[in-house]
Amino acid sequence: MPHLLDTSALLAHCRNEKGSDRVQELFDAEDDGEIFICSVSLPELTRRLRELGADERGISDLVAHYKQLVDKIVPVDASIAERSDDVIRAATARIPLVDALIASAARSRDAILVHRDSHMRAIPAKLLRQLDLDGAGRPAL
Repeated sequence: MPHLLDTSALLAHCRNEKGSDRVQELFDAEDDGEIFICSVSLPELTRRLRELGADERGISDLVAHYKQLVDKIVPVDASIAERSDDVIRAATARIPLVDALIASAARSRDAILVHRDSHMRAIPAKLLRQLDLDGAGRPAL
């Protein structure tokens, strides 16, 4: 089964926060399908690490490391951008555009979205399978 890691999952993993062990299991699994990230997660991860006080060299090294770990970086093309409106309209609460783009990227690959982001919980299960690393949401189907 393919998985797409949200920026929040990457942050949990690199900071050894709740859910980091599950992300590591996905990286370690040889037969659990492909692992993707969305292209917009790269600048989002960089920005968040900078806000947390990481040095520029460390940020650059960490982003390069994750780029090597994943099977593919899903670019935000016109199709994903257009489909993000489906996510925004279906969500039960406001969802930021970046999160809608990431969710749309997961949908484009028929992947389970792995996250620790409360915004993602507003996306109905009929639209997107999710693995909430906080355990506050529904499990993946």
